Amino acid sequence: MELFRRECYLSKMRAFYHDTELIKVLTGVRRCGKSSILQIVIKELIESGIDEKNIVYIHLDKRGFKNIKKPQQLEDVIDSYTKGIKGIKYLFIDEIQNVKDFEEVINAFREEGDFSIFITGSNSYLLSGELVTKLTGRYLEFEIFPLNFYEYLEMKKFYNLPVNNNLMNELNNYILEGGFPKTLFYSEINDKRTYIAQTIEEILQKDLFKRIKVKNRTIFQLISNYLIINYGATTSLKSIHDYFLENGTLIKRETIAKYINALVDAKILCQCDRFDTKSKKYLKGEKKYYLSDLSFAYYSNYDNRINYGPALENIVYIYARSKDYKVSIGRIGKLECDFILTSKFLGYSYVQVTYLMASDKVIEREYKPLENINDNYPKYILSTDQLLLRRNGILHLNMLDFISKNKLF
Repeated sequence: MELFRRECYLSKMRAFYHDTELIKVLTGVRRCGKSSILQIVIKELIESGIDEKNIVYIHLDKRGFKNIKKPQQLEDVIDSYTKGIKGIKYLFIDEIQNVKDFEEVINAFREEGDFSIFITGSNSYLLSGELVTKLTGRYLEFEIFPLNFYEYLEMKKFYNLPVNNNLMNELNNYILEGGFPKTLFYSEINDKRTYIAQTIEEILQKDLFKRIKVKNRTIFQLISNYLIINYGATTSLKSIHDYFLENGTLIKRETIAKYINALVDAKILCQCDRFDTKSKKYLKGEKKYYLSDLSFAYYSNYDNRINYGPALENIVYIYARSKDYKVSIGRIGKLECDFILTSKFLGYSYVQVTYLMASDKVIEREYKPLENINDNYPKYILSTDQLLLRRNGILHLNMLDFISKNKLF
């Protein structure tokens, strides 16, 4: 089956296909599509004239390679595939975190000067140890997310799957189904959720419990469920700790912090920090956590009720992150802006997200924070309204139209 080309990531990577100095590191939650992106890169290399014998693909979760756990085993198998090959060798290794202390092996091949290396990993531990300390400035990270809403629509069209002409209906489908690519090929919502449940279990077992000690899995599950259910809500260690105390559950703040960090490292949660527009500094304390995929919140929600506020924020958050924006929550005095987006060129955009501008109170709530920002960077309000407002140069846009046309802020 021909693979869907995820241009928002491939376009960032192409300049480095033949680079032997920089290791290309693809990170992202398990099953978000990293392996498929590697397969597309391989296809594009072959299409450009690279000999297939110069391309080596090793998937450490698959038969033939899954027993490779030690550095020497990894080095031996790479040597067996590349010995005697002239010119640049293109080395692709999927789920490299399966090999303990892989970093020295990868660096040794990089040092030879004729290897263009691509590696993937399903958690942030990949970039928390030797790879960072030994290879500072010698690797590039490409963070991959499940399909954003634009990709969700485009992938459906690519595979001739039904696409509803009413974008609001498709938005509802996306919220309830999520953006894991494989779910598109299941027609029934129950089958999609069975797949998501199995994916979550795999993430917990392979990317979390193997790497941290969870003494009480019931407590871990309570914290995990709390954060997933309350995604997009302002929270802090204190507020979570107080919530559990009030409900009769004794747990240390240190344990809560440990479990939150584990969920972030496993790419289930994305941490969004608070940024003060006056001091231009990040603030400690309260944060928001968004989901790498909305299906985590809805896979066990059998009544299918959608809370559009956090769901739309999550969609914009993932869309912006997939476009390489850094995303933070904006504080403007006592007011709050949903998102401050920072581009790689250090330009800012300010974004408010709401379901509908349905009353004067909502209109005032969305406009006021933006009107209190005293700079000339673009300011947006994204909603699902068809009738758009104009006020003080702030751009009120239909979110579905904006994302479905793959626009930039």
